[in-house]
Amino acid sequence: MAKNLIPEAKQGLNNLKMETARELGVNFSDYNGNLTSKECGSVGGEMVKKMVSAYENGLK
Repeated sequence: MAKNLIPEAKQGLNNLKMETARELGVNFSDYNGNLTSKECGSVGGEMVKKMVSAYENGLK
């Protein structure tokens, strides 16, 4: 399991994960063993896209 460099960000990242999963139609819950790697990867990839976009917009 990855170590959080900023523990205070954990809840914000979890909120982003759940929001992104809802947008993609992926049913995240407390147990996600029934999800495919593709489903989980799509959520993670979309989260990264959103974070990069937010960073780039902050630079403008």
